[in-house]
Amino acid sequence: MEILNHFKIIETLIVLVLAFILRLLITKSLGKIQLKFGFQQARIIVTNKVITVLMYVLVIVVIAFIWGVDKEQLLIYISSLLTILGIAFFAQWSILSNITAGIILFVNYPVKIGDRITILEKDYEISGEISDIGAFFITLKNPENELITIPNSIILQKNIKYYPQELEE
Repeated sequence: MEILNHFKIIETLIVLVLAFILRLLITKSLGKIQLKFGFQQARIIVTNKVITVLMYVLVIVVIAFIWGVDKEQLLIYISSLLTILGIAFFAQWSILSNITAGIILFVNYPVKIGDRITILEKDYEISGEISDIGAFFITLKNPENELITIPNSIILQKNIKYYPQELEE
């Protein structure tokens, strides 16, 4: 029994060390992505936090399996937790959609801070220079130097005309 516990301790330490190394590699990779594409530091920090939380949840599940947690009990616990989170997120679906849209904007959207955009609406258009891209909102500075915040989900839903900085110079 004692030998089995030593193996469990060694396996746990290996998982923790691998998770730590993976986190360092991800952090360095995000730094390189920031330099290559010119992303704002706040976007990198938010993405790093999301990836870190997901990775540590996975580490906890793996360590639980190493130490012999019953799979059925763990699945019941996880499904209960996901049900509670689902109900909470359903109550706040707009917040969840803005966070998801923020991640999509970070990964796969051509605009960055300093670019000018126009949101093409049926009745009116909103134009301005992007001054901040956050987890929930994009902040525009219009020609009158007013700050306008637009939820990230709106940016994905509407047609956008954008003028990259490279084209303006």
